[in-house]
This record gives sequence, C-alpha cells and structure tokens, in this order.
Amino acid sequence: MNAIQLVERPHDPAVAARLANAGVPAPLARALAARGVASASELEFALGDIHAPALLAQCHRAASLLADAIERRQRLLIVADYDCDGATACAVGLRALRAMGADVDYLVPNRFEFGYGLTPELVELAAQRHPDWIITVDNGVASVEGVERANALGIGVVITDHHLPGERLPAARAIVNPNQPGCAFPSKNLAGVGVMLYVLTALRGELRNRGRFDQATQPRLNGLLDLVALGTVADLVRLDRNNRTLVAAGLRNIRSGRIQPGIAALFAVSGRNAAEARTEDLGFSIAPRINAAGRLTDMTVGIECLACDDPDRALELARQLDRLNQERRQIEAQMQLDAISGIDPAGFEQRRSIVLFNPQWHQGVVGLVASRVKERYHRPTIAFASAGGDVLRGSGRSIEGVHLRDTLDCVTKAAPELIERFGGHAMAAGLTLRERHLAAFTEAFESAMRAGADPSLFARSLVTDGALAAAEIGPDLVDAIERIVWGQGFAEPVFANDFDVLEQRLVQERHLQLTLGLGQSRLPAIWFGHIETLAPRARLAYRLKFDTYRGLRRIRLQIAAAAD
Repeated sequence: MNAIQLVERPHDPAVAARLANAGVPAPLARALAARGVASASELEFALGDIHAPALLAQCHRAASLLADAIERRQRLLIVADYDCDGATACAVGLRALRAMGADVDYLVPNRFEFGYGLTPELVELAAQRHPDWIITVDNGVASVEGVERANALGIGVVITDHHLPGERLPAARAIVNPNQPGCAFPSKNLAGVGVMLYVLTALRGELRNRGRFDQATQPRLNGLLDLVALGTVADLVRLDRNNRTLVAAGLRNIRSGRIQPGIAALFAVSGRNAAEARTEDLGFSIAPRINAAGRLTDMTVGIECLACDDPDRALELARQLDRLNQERRQIEAQMQLDAISGIDPAGFEQRRSIVLFNPQWHQGVVGLVASRVKERYHRPTIAFASAGGDVLRGSGRSIEGVHLRDTLDCVTKAAPELIERFGGHAMAAGLTLRERHLAAFTEAFESAMRAGADPSLFARSLVTDGALAAAEIGPDLVDAIERIVWGQGFAEPVFANDFDVLEQRLVQERHLQLTLGLGQSRLPAIWFGHIETLAPRARLAYRLKFDTYRGLRRIRLQIAAAAD
C-alpha cells in the first residue's frame, strides 16, 4: 500500500522567479509559488496583522458579560474539551482570567463518562462547584440540552468554540464561534484556543476601557502564544494566514525561551530542543503527550501541566504525560494490527470509506487508529469502540477534499435513526450510535461518500514540488524551509527524484535506512515505518531534514512515498 502516483504541483514561473530574486532559494520559491505566495513579504508575520476581535461575532458581547462578572466577583468555571486544543484553550483562559482578577476554576470531562461537550450530566457536575458562569472552550456549540440545563439552574453560559454548529444553536448568553451563522470573521479556521485568545483580547480591552488597568499595567497576552501555537497545530486546523501568524509568534516565543514551564518540561521529556522548535515538534512530539491524558484517563494532568508555574512540578507532570503516552503507543500498536488484519485489501478498493469496530478496542485511541488506516488506504475512516451496553463511540478521520462532518450530516438527514450524536469538522469527527445500527450506518456512510465526493479524490496520489538537482540539496535550502511555518493546508515541500538505491537495511526492525545516489552525490535517507526493500532504481518522494548524529548535523532525506 505504499506505492502511489506522484503528481507535480503546478506553479507560476513568473512568481517563482520574483521570489527567487528576493533571495528565496529557487526550489523553495517554486514550492511557495505553488501554494499561492506571491511575494516575500507574505513570509513575514506580524501580530498586528491578525484580524481584529471586532470582526468575530458576539466576541465583544462575551467580553462585556465576563467583565461584569469580574467586577461583581462572580465565580467563573471553564469547561474544557479533552484534547490538546481544549487543554491549551483552558490553560490560556485560566492564566489570562486570573491575571485580569477573575475568580476562575476549570472542569474537564472524562470522555468515557460524559462524552463530548457540555452535556446536562456535566452541567449537574459543574453545578456542584456553584459557578455563576460557565465558559466552554473548544466545545459547546452543539450543546443545546446542556445549556438549557445550565439556564434552568441559573448558571450563565458563554460558549467559545470553532466546530460546525447544528441546525439549532444553544440558548447561551453569548456564542463566539467563527463558524456560526452570521459571523463574518475572515478566518473560519481558528482553533478553539484561537477563539479563546480573541475573547480574552476583547475582554482585556473592555476592562481597560472601564479603567481597571491601562496599556502599561494590562496583562501581556502575547506571553500565552506558545500555548496558542501548540493548540492550533495539534488540532490540525487549516493554517491560513491568520493562524500561521499566531503559530509563528508562538514559535518565536518558544525559541527565545518565553515559554510556559509545562511546555518547556514537555520539550525536555520528549528530547526536543525548544530553541529550534518547529511545527512538527508541536504536532508530533508535544501534542501527543498531552492528548495521551485525555485518551487514557482525563485531561486534568495535561491542563495542570500547562497551567503550572512551578518548573519542578511541571516536569513531574510532564513525566506523567510521557508515561501515559508510552502506554498509549503500546495500545495503539496492537489496535493497528487488529485493524489492518481485519481489512480485505481487495474488497476495500471497491469502496470509498472504511468503518471498523472491535469490542476490545480502547475508546480513547480509536481516533488514532482511524488516522493510521486512513493514511494507509487513503479512505475516510471511522473506528468504533464499545462504550458499554449497546453504545458505540467512534472517531473518524478524512482525506483532503472530503468533509467528514458534512458527510455525517448527510447520513443523519437520510437515516435519522442511525446516529445519536455527532460533531467535528472537515478532517475529523466523533459520533455515537447503537451497535445494532452499525451495519446500516456502514452502508449509509458509504452511500453518502459516493453521493457527495468527487471520485478522483480517492485515487492514491501524492502532490510533490518536483525534482531537485543534486547541487540544490544543501544547508541553505533546508534552513530556509525550516524557517517557514508549515502545517495543515500549507504543506511542507515534498520533492521527488529518480534515485539509485545504493544501500538499504532495516533499523529497529521498523524503518528502512538508505543511501541514495543522485548524480555524483550520495545521500543518506530514512523511510520511517517501512520495511519492504526497494528496487535498485526507484522514484521516491521525500522531505529534506537536518539530522544530528554524534554532534554533527547533516542533511537526510525523509522518504514519504515510492511511485508506482
């Protein structure tokens, strides 16, 4: 399943030449031109250029309500989601609200007891804390019944969320969500932590207008941008220019040492160098350790780590998260084996979706299994685990161009009895249904895929940025690539060449280590998670990376795919 068609990404040669004349290495100039970058100035990110909070519907209404609550010394309770975006949004809220004088605490649901969002049961639990206000982060826009229960108990609700709403909005006192009807905010791709930052920015402005502090004494919210960058990258939202500006600012903070003790501790336990932090460090090293808490237990330890000010305590919590992540990896490895062994490769080729269920699977890890299967077979995938009794909870991942949440909405409209609840966005979604409906759902999901998605999207292909000459592969190019913020919707360059395979051997029984010939150059390479040997001549797609070995930094090709 590793051989695919390699397709070169088209670019405007005139734009590439203009970027090259501005000092961008030619291969990178071609890649940037293909991604719509028209000038070198677009690679500069100033925080003053992000969209204003005034453009975000109900943001100032939420700020006014929270400012009143702070002045009246009312009790605020943040209700967080159990993933990294929710954890960072909660930590940002705790830190900023406390700095503004708020009486604030938090509650994060155990995903196995309460499921997703502000459910009525979770409101009952929250009410035991006697809050005057509930502030949701990274959830709430679909919590109609939960908000109704809070209103009945006399608890005001401010929702901050970024997920797509259902047909009916909750009766909250304020809903701040760029994806709600009537919101003209230009960036629909804000993560939950980004939405929370905007609300807090508006709140600070409201309190400043009321004379609580001035420009000199107000809390410095830009000190929280490391958390914003982490949550944004972790949630796989599209990195449009607004999000890239936030992530770039957060990475600058991390590299310069302006970093929360918890994030510093997570870099330490993961063996990553914060001074050279990149988006891939956040997405593939830091975020999984935080997410492990929400997957296996609850997110409390993750939030405590991110909200902690004591470096020693933060390191202790980071080590707990590291141990949970190791356990998660072991569970996931077995579940992946189960999933792949249960798929008939010949049968799946005739389908456009994959639905999996195993009664032994762990609820908190099914999303990762769905992601791995999706990557392997290039099909939108949903993996289910038992949630007790007849209830199944599933997590899905999609491929580029296929909107998963909208597809589930189509299933619900066609067969409303199948799905009990669902939510999410284009690339990821969660849902609950009864086991007796699994077979019918599987076929309804497949039918919705066939009705709503272009067949060409399911062809296994990888878009590349073309070939490199051997002379173009050098430190200047890799340095230039690493200075740019890459991520969802703004993919890091992948190049493709025909190579002579000079040497190859397995390392750790899981990875193929290579020496490749390109012209007169011998290039070290690694193909992670690939064990099949290659032919003496192969067309390979790859990324350029620095690899430090025995104190020496060298360039190593990271193989992404082999052509058919």
